[in-house]
Amino acid sequence: MLESIITYLESLSIVERAFIIGLIPAILTSIGTLPVVFIRRREELFIDVGLGFSAGIMLVASFTSLLIPASEIAHVGIVIGGFIVGVVFIKVLDMLIPHLHVERGYEGPASLKAKISKAWLIALAIVVHNVPEGMAVGASSSYTVRDGLLMALAIGIQDIPEGLAVAIPIALTGSIVKAIIVGVFSGLTEAFSATIPAFIVSYISITLPFVMSLSAGAMIYVVTHEIIPEIMGRGKAEKSTYGFLVGFLTMFLLDSLLK
Repeated sequence: MLESIITYLESLSIVERAFIIGLIPAILTSIGTLPVVFIRRREELFIDVGLGFSAGIMLVASFTSLLIPASEIAHVGIVIGGFIVGVVFIKVLDMLIPHLHVERGYEGPASLKAKISKAWLIALAIVVHNVPEGMAVGASSSYTVRDGLLMALAIGIQDIPEGLAVAIPIALTGSIVKAIIVGVFSGLTEAFSATIPAFIVSYISITLPFVMSLSAGAMIYVVTHEIIPEIMGRGKAEKSTYGFLVGFLTMFLLDSLLK
């Protein structure tokens, strides 16, 4: 079954392949929003552990599925250059996109703070996370279909708690439908973001290792700048640490089993 799926995906263009594989985390993010129908309060433990879990997955994936493969096919200078560009790219995105963290408050252009609803500001915070995640899926699938599926599955698993994390604060306003819609929107950004590196590689194939390391840099920036300060600032560092370790080992196990 898996081999048939891989064969089919390999018959597609790189961009089509990246988009389809990118739908895996998008769908799992959407599924993650559904429990909000029954949960009408902030589940602190779930969010703390879930965000820690996400950080663990993303950190291991950045190395095993992006940086290490990139270093095997290109000079280390290209890999480092791509990594730095990825950090700068997501930093600029973080500065330009207005978004709201549950604990750290508003970030982005001050002039837009009062013009966008709280629900969409929370969704845009998740979008900042999802863009590099989607790019990582697209970069991995441009390398090999199997790597792309592995990355999409790992990112998708950690997106389930992220989907609920973005939906709960919005549902607290009384709109469950809006919470689900915003969660689905945040997930779809991953599928479309996956096409960015695939599009670049499809035209300039030699950029593959650069694009892979760029995606890794963007993901690691999100982990260190967005996720870790958020969970550590909630005063639940121990629970978040357990979530991180479980996510770390989960990605390591998936990488060992599926490669």
